[in-house]
Amino acid sequence: MSGLIKSDIDSDGVATIVWDMQDYPMNVLSEESLRAFEAEWRAHQNNDDVKGVVITSAREAFIVGADINMLWRMRAWPAAEVFAQNQVLNRFFREIETAPKPTVAAINGDALGGGFELALACRYRVISDRDGIKLGLPEVMLGLLPGAGGTQRLGRILGPKEALPYLTTGKNMRAQKALGFGVVHDIAPADGLVAAAKKAILEGKVPAKAPWDEKGFRFPGGAPHSRDWTQTFAGGGSMLRRETQGNYPSPQRIMACVYHGLQLPMDKALSYEGRQFTALFMGPTSRNLIRTGWFGRNAANKLEKRPKGVPETTFTKVGVIGAGVMGAGIASCTAAGGCDVVLLDISEEAAAKGKQHVIDYFARQAAKGRMTKEKAEAIAARVKPSTDYKDLEGAQMTIEAVFEDRGIKAKVTAATEAVTASDHVFGTNTSTLPITGLAEAAERPEEFIGVHFFSPVEKMPLVEIIRGEKTSDHAAAVAMDYVKMIKKTPIVVNDARGFYTSRVFGTYTREGFMMLSEGVSPAVIENVGKATGMPMGPLELIDMVGIDTGHKITHETIKEVGRDVMAARGEPFEALDVLDWIVEEVERPGQKAGKGFYDYDGDNKKTRIWPGVYERFPTKNSDVDVDELKKRFLHIQALETLRCMEEGVVTAADDADVGSIFGWGFAPCHGGVISYVENIGLPQFLKECEALAETYGKRFEPPQLLRDMAARGQRFYPDEEIPAHAAE
Repeated sequence: MSGLIKSDIDSDGVATIVWDMQDYPMNVLSEESLRAFEAEWRAHQNNDDVKGVVITSAREAFIVGADINMLWRMRAWPAAEVFAQNQVLNRFFREIETAPKPTVAAINGDALGGGFELALACRYRVISDRDGIKLGLPEVMLGLLPGAGGTQRLGRILGPKEALPYLTTGKNMRAQKALGFGVVHDIAPADGLVAAAKKAILEGKVPAKAPWDEKGFRFPGGAPHSRDWTQTFAGGGSMLRRETQGNYPSPQRIMACVYHGLQLPMDKALSYEGRQFTALFMGPTSRNLIRTGWFGRNAANKLEKRPKGVPETTFTKVGVIGAGVMGAGIASCTAAGGCDVVLLDISEEAAAKGKQHVIDYFARQAAKGRMTKEKAEAIAARVKPSTDYKDLEGAQMTIEAVFEDRGIKAKVTAATEAVTASDHVFGTNTSTLPITGLAEAAERPEEFIGVHFFSPVEKMPLVEIIRGEKTSDHAAAVAMDYVKMIKKTPIVVNDARGFYTSRVFGTYTREGFMMLSEGVSPAVIENVGKATGMPMGPLELIDMVGIDTGHKITHETIKEVGRDVMAARGEPFEALDVLDWIVEEVERPGQKAGKGFYDYDGDNKKTRIWPGVYERFPTKNSDVDVDELKKRFLHIQALETLRCMEEGVVTAADDADVGSIFGWGFAPCHGGVISYVENIGLPQFLKECEALAETYGKRFEPPQLLRDMAARGQRFYPDEEIPAHAAE
């Protein structure tokens, strides 16, 4: 017995091994826990008085996968050593599967990744009836594949057609679905779970062999090379190519594991899976996704950069001013975080409409089975529509989501400060207007801060917090506490026009406009944009955000900064001509109006690129260099990020990477904008930017920061080093 694993044997001769990793947030497969578990399991297998073994957990979850810190350290190993270690684990799990004494998994909570694979290696599985338990193999989300038999065992239980959607997307499975599929053998009450597992052993319910070790085993859904099998892999391969654009190797390798592995004996199949796992593990995509999607995002979620010495805020009331789609979305998220919300607008009708948005949103969540009807109604009830600023009294924080107009924002600021306490924090949900300027309307500018949400608010995971020149640590800490309460990911940046996310996002759409003006086909522009790993092409994306919004912001910037200043730094005014044409001349402001660069149907879904775009910008060169276009799209975003870092708008590489992926959807396969530069190498990236600048203009000229770091051999991330915040 260890501090990680507990074990006992009851009077019936059934041993129970309990995972209880008290020094970890949850049970994980680490070097220490695996050694301790293996020792306990072998001891029971070698004990003549033991009839069988039950595995369960003392924590809320069962086991949630591998220790990511352990995996990160293993990246320094040679590939052969990684593969060898993988096979050690697989041989042990195979030993569990084939042992004469049965092992039963009593799944009391979430079983994910390696934890689910351990359960699958047990010949019998019982799951608790507790609501919300998830079974899943999410390794694909980190650029990996299930490397402890997951592709082989789930593939053999479900057959390729049913297994591949779970393996290639990382989606979870609930208890009833798992029972129907045969992934688990029984569902038991939470307080009788272990008893049910023991009963299965004592009553001989556990089969002597796993189904695939029995002679004559047949795959669900047809044998290899049957019609269904062929259709599954032919169609699945095409779908994956369309979804991943070839940027993510893990889904393809998962398909290979299922296709080839299921035609092999289990031991050879596990070896094949291990080789595919090792290839992914040693590649750059998994490194990028783990670095940013795991370490970077977890650090942000834990508020590791929160100002020290400021007491944590417990929110009881938050105000939201502006009950439009954005404000109502903020209200929904705030209420879901457990806080009362005052949703304020200039008219009762507008406020009521915002409240109805909240009611409808949570009703949809209940209809989809994501919460009960009672819970949905209770959350919506926390939102109080109002037209009276006095209702904001007692709020710890208020967020305004009104029009991007300095005058309106100033009035809202003054009215709010008149009824709130001196330590009340006022947040402005502006996407581009400098915070320092807006704070001039405040009597307490030290408690004024930018809180930039992304649309649609309920779905987008990031909130960009912007400190003005006078913003206090108290305001920053309260804003970060608020973002944590609503279960979103915060990054903190310093003030500048466009801040970080809006400023860099704009370069992607502008580069698309520049390509239009050069005579590149609109369809090519869109397809190349998606091929880079961006969520949409630039024209579709600006349609969704609002072309008129981009048009207004650009002209306001010119008005305040000056055309000469913008020209000096390489602003591409040909892109502005495109904006002026589509907004002012042909009056197509975007998806919200049902017409933009795309045409939309009655449900506001895009149907085609509007033919007028082809007429206005006829294709001049159909023989384009696709790789060059992809480079332009990604390099321009990385360059603007480097300028933000040079100017002190963004102060940390992980903030830049997290913000780029979770804010505007920068190609996650690259790990974010800074990781993208790192992957290329700073000297090579510098060289490529200089070449682009010579061909396409000043906007591609490298900032001095890049030149200096490349000359000194510096990097933004220490090579293969575990981030300081990785240790739990």
